Amino acid sequence: MAEARASGAPTVLRVILGKRLHDLREKAGCSYERAARELDVTHATVRRMEKAEVGLRIPYVEKLLALYGVDAAEAATFIDLARQGNRPGWWHRYRDVLPSWFSAFVSLEGEAAIIRAYEPHYVPGLLQTEDYAHSVLRAGRPGATTEELERLVELRRERQSLLTRPDAPLLWVVMDETVLRRPIGSPEVMRAQLDRLAEACELPQVRLQIMPFDAGPHPAMYGPFHIFRFQIRELPDVVFTESLVGAAYLDDVDDVSTFLEALDRMCAQAAPAHSTAAILDGIRKEI
Repeated sequence: MAEARASGAPTVLRVILGKRLHDLREKAGCSYERAARELDVTHATVRRMEKAEVGLRIPYVEKLLALYGVDAAEAATFIDLARQGNRPGWWHRYRDVLPSWFSAFVSLEGEAAIIRAYEPHYVPGLLQTEDYAHSVLRAGRPGATTEELERLVELRRERQSLLTRPDAPLLWVVMDETVLRRPIGSPEVMRAQLDRLAEACELPQVRLQIMPFDAGPHPAMYGPFHIFRFQIRELPDVVFTESLVGAAYLDDVDDVSTFLEALDRMCAQAAPAHSTAAILDGIRKEI
């Protein structure tokens, strides 16, 4: 997936359809150049459609499906899905405050069956209280207005609703002890946040492990990351890494395997999930 483009991130459905177009073209033995001639465009346009870097123009999709020999029933279904994939996600209404590179994250998060993460700095957004979120966002966006911060907190709150859906994903997080001891906001804010984490541990689809200081070095001391896994066969695992100016979305098998192996080792090294509530309670008593 490479770098998320500033023009806006695709929905997960559009990513899947782009990959399906790629597979259909290759199955038909059709080159990029041949497909481009059919559409009277450059081969770069065909590549960008397959990579979900642009919307799927329905007339183009219809011509490509015919060129690839797709039967009428399958083509009709594909066209219907393409129309759905071109519609903006629910988060589009927050585009005034949501960085374009983060839109892809929200899309992946909402469609994932399993979300695994390592967090060395702060509580993941899906588990933050509103007061904690305000403090984190204020530090990260010192120039933001009060209204902008409120919009971002509202977005975060709406994202959290996926944990209470009937089909909620498994959220499995390894969090450094540093996260729990770094003061974010007032002591009251931190105590409330620790309580929120303890409540989350009671949810059947949430698994939280703490990496204690005395565990020493571990394989992912480079920075935070998320790994998304989907029930949809056509969509590969995706790794998300973030920096101050953007993000990278990786789906190369070797890259993803590197992150998965590191996280598996960390899960074995961290305190087991059944001890997390006791760790949280101990730290809360110290605040």
